[in-house]
Amino acid sequence: MNWQIYPIEQLRELAGEWDALQARSMGLPFLESSFLLPLLAEFGSGNERLAMAREQGQAVAAALLRPGKLGLWELFQPSQLPLGAWLALPTLPLAELAQGLIVALPGMALGLGLPQLDSRLSPRPQDGDSVSTQDYIETAWLDIAGDFDSYWESRGKNLKQNTRKQRNKLQSEATTTTLECLVDPAQVAAAMADYGQLESAGWKAANGTAVHPDNAQGRFYRQMLENFCAMGRARIYRYRFGDKVVSMDLCIDSGDSIVILKTAYDESYKTISPSTLMRQDEFQALFEEGRFKRIEFYGKVMEWHTRWTETKRPIYHATVYRWGMLKAVHTGLQKLRQRKPAEAVAE
Repeated sequence: MNWQIYPIEQLRELAGEWDALQARSMGLPFLESSFLLPLLAEFGSGNERLAMAREQGQAVAAALLRPGKLGLWELFQPSQLPLGAWLALPTLPLAELAQGLIVALPGMALGLGLPQLDSRLSPRPQDGDSVSTQDYIETAWLDIAGDFDSYWESRGKNLKQNTRKQRNKLQSEATTTTLECLVDPAQVAAAMADYGQLESAGWKAANGTAVHPDNAQGRFYRQMLENFCAMGRARIYRYRFGDKVVSMDLCIDSGDSIVILKTAYDESYKTISPSTLMRQDEFQALFEEGRFKRIEFYGKVMEWHTRWTETKRPIYHATVYRWGMLKAVHTGLQKLRQRKPAEAVAE
C-alpha cells in the first residue's frame, strides 16, 4: 500500500477517484467532493493536504489533512462537516492505515488526530502504546420500516398528545400548515434566504453562528445544496403557518439514507413547536415515499431525538502516534494544559 500526498487543489482533479472510494467505503453524502470542495473554499486555510493510499492502482483509503501543533496532523473537520474527512475500506485496520500515513506526511510528522469517526463505518481500534481513543458523542438515526401509522403509534404518549394539541390550536385559529420539499437548484438561493432569516432571528445570531446569504456559512450551504440538487440528491423542507415560514430542514442523501444537516425554526412560537410539526409531516412523507431506509441525524443525541427514535451509536476521536513514547509525552502535555487554568481559577 502506497500513500501519496497532494496539494489540496488536486482534490478537484482527483474528485472522481475520491468519490468512487467514498461510495465503496462510507456511503455518506457529506464526504463527497460536491460537499467538500465548497467547504474548503469557505473554511479551508490553504494549508490542507489530500492523502490517498492505493493498492494495485486502486484507492483504498484517503483523507483531507491539515498540520496541527507539536508535529501532529489532523483531519480537516470544520463544524459544518459531521465527521472527519477520512475514507477507508472497512476491512482495513484504522491504526495501521494511520501509521502508514504519518510516515508519508511531509516533514517529521509525529502523529495524526482523527476526530469524529463513526463507529458504524470506522470500527474503533483498541487503545495501545501508539493509539489513543476518546468518546465524543452518541448520534441517533431512524430506520424507515413498515408504515407511518404503525411507527407513529409506537411513539411516546407526550409526543402524540402535544402534536395533537398544537394542531388543534392552529386549527382553532384558522392557521393552515404546509410542508414544501424543494429540490430544484434554482430554488436554493431563495430558500437559503428564508433559512437565514430564521437563524438570524434566534439565538444563533447572538453568538455569530447564524447562516446568512452573505457570510461564509450561507455561501457554503447555497453552493453545496445547488450541487446536490443538480444531482437530484438534496431536499430543503420548508414549513409554513399560513404564508409564514416557521421551520426548515436542510437534507442531502446517498443511496438509501438521507441526512438532516441543519434545522432552523421560528423561536417566537412559545406554545407551538414548528419543527416538531414539520418533522411529523416530513417523516410521514418519507415513509410513504419508500425511497429511503434510514434517516441520519449526525449530531449529539438530544432529548428531542429520543421522541422520534430509540437507536443511537457512538462517535469517537482517535489519535495515532508515530512512536509509542510520544503518546505518553502528548498525554502529559495535555494534562498540564488542563491543570493550569484550573490552578489559576483556584488562586
